[in-house]
Order: sequence, then structure tokens, then C-alpha cells
Amino acid sequence: MNELERTLTGDSAAAPAAHILDGLDAELVHRKLPNTPHTIYQELWHLAFWQQLSLDWMQGLETPYPATASLGFPPEPDSNPENWSHLRQRFLDGTETAATLTREANRLAQSIRCTSQPGEPVRTMTVREQLESLAAHSAYHLGRIVLLRQLNQAWPPV
Repeated sequence: MNELERTLTGDSAAAPAAHILDGLDAELVHRKLPNTPHTIYQELWHLAFWQQLSLDWMQGLETPYPATASLGFPPEPDSNPENWSHLRQRFLDGTETAATLTREANRLAQSIRCTSQPGEPVRTMTVREQLESLAAHSAYHLGRIVLLRQLNQAWPPV
């Protein structure tokens, strides 16, 4: 397993994503704490949203960039939310898909088009650069999930 793959799966410098998301029930993931911008559910939904956008771009699909930052999070409040276990599995499956791409050396140097905010030009980067960006974004938000778990006295997972 290469280091980029480890970073994407969270088995590098931090706890694996699957471990971070273990042992959470629907009540806890939707619990809103004072002075925090998002719930655990919203953080993971945001991660899965951007992960899918990144995977689309790496597959040559120019999926549109959201018009506003708030569109990268689920509607407030979580009206008709996706089932937590389904969302968790969807994110972990996407993580595995991204990790698999790191083993395709010929694809890593391939240039891809990544849409930008409305009014901005389309960006071009390599698959490797997009995977690195995805890994950094995931690490940031998984860290936020760990902090939310700590604030809820639900860390480490039982």
C-alpha cells in the first residue's frame, strides 16, 4: 500500500476513516452542539459530496461546482436525511475507489478538468493532485468529526 493510498483511507498519520465513523448512532450524528457549525452527519455528508465530485472529475465527468459553499452541505435542518449507515458506507466505498486509483500509475499523471466556482475558469490538474487534495480535505473533516465525538464524550469508539 502506497502512502497516498494510506492517507486516503486514513491509515497513515491519523486513525482510519472506518474507525472514526464506528459506533455512532442516528441520535448522536444529528446532535447539534452549541457554538459548532455542523453535526457529525453534516460533516460526513459534506465529505461524501466532495468525494463524489472529485471522483466524477477523475472519471472525466465535469460535474458542476456548487454555486455557493452552503450547497456543499445538506439542507438545514437535516430534512429527510439519508440513512446514517448508508451515508457512512457510501463514503467508505468512495474512499476505497479513490485509494484504488493510487495504484494505477499510468492514471496518476493524467490531466483532468475540474470545474470551479461559477465565473471562474475550469481548472486542470493531474489525477494525483486531485487525490492529494481529496486526502487533505478528508483529513480535515474527519478531524472535525473526531473533535465532535470528543465534545460528545463519544471518543474513542467503543
